[in-house]
Amino acid sequence: MKLVNQTDVLSKRFGDEAAVRILCDSGFDGIDYSMFTVKNDDCVLNTPEYKNHIRKLIEIAEFYGVTFEQAHAPFPSAKDGNAEYNADIFEKLKRALEVAGMLDAKICVVHPVQFKENQFEKNMELYHSLEPYAADYGVKIALENMFGHDKKTDRLVPNVCSVAEEFNRYVDALNPAHFTACLDLGHCGLVGENAGNMIRQMGSRLGCLHIHDNDNLHDCHTLPYTREMDWDDILHALGEIDYKGNFTYEADYFLTEFPDDLLPACERFMHDVGRSMMRKIEKYRVKK
Repeated sequence: MKLVNQTDVLSKRFGDEAAVRILCDSGFDGIDYSMFTVKNDDCVLNTPEYKNHIRKLIEIAEFYGVTFEQAHAPFPSAKDGNAEYNADIFEKLKRALEVAGMLDAKICVVHPVQFKENQFEKNMELYHSLEPYAADYGVKIALENMFGHDKKTDRLVPNVCSVAEEFNRYVDALNPAHFTACLDLGHCGLVGENAGNMIRQMGSRLGCLHIHDNDNLHDCHTLPYTREMDWDDILHALGEIDYKGNFTYEADYFLTEFPDDLLPACERFMHDVGRSMMRKIEKYRVKK
């Protein structure tokens, strides 16, 4: 198991190259490359310079002996009834898969989409259309459990793949050579689910995680042990299922209130917290 963190907030503050250096200096084993800005036409990954940009990031990581383990495609992956957006974002999802392949990242997260009608069938159509590109670039596409927002009640509610039974159905319908599941632990409680129970129900389907804390009301994406989630039960569950993937943070909203000069120290603290949690997972593994 590798300790992995994402580039998102660091890249927004300092740019991709500095973000990779900070994560490497902080002791992380791997990097989750955030490509949320690829949906913007002016993103460097949408220009002829994208290959040179990625080569520079690879050179930095290789200097430290750190690997790119995961990536995240832009989202939403489609919009219900918006053919123009869908055609544009599909090309950008393809670019995200290509970049993940260039980085030798094993997994690229591509969110499923909420549709008003035929939701399962339309998501299957989306993923099947991306499958040849995942195969060509040597990347597994990871589906993620999502949540929605009820405007009338102003509450977060279940959406696509929000509960284990539905999430399992989606993953089981796809080719395991090219698809896997990314369980976002924080999203579980937002829809009334228990993260530990979802881990146990999904078992070996889990290829990766998004690890962060929340108050079960807001999508906080902050550091474990700072909000309300039951981390002892979660770590127990990961040990019980003999989870084989990485320990991957998606918790860097923790960084947003700190000034630039403190972010490297924040990353080092995130590293220390992650190492402690990983040791507990190993302790809880069922010995066979």
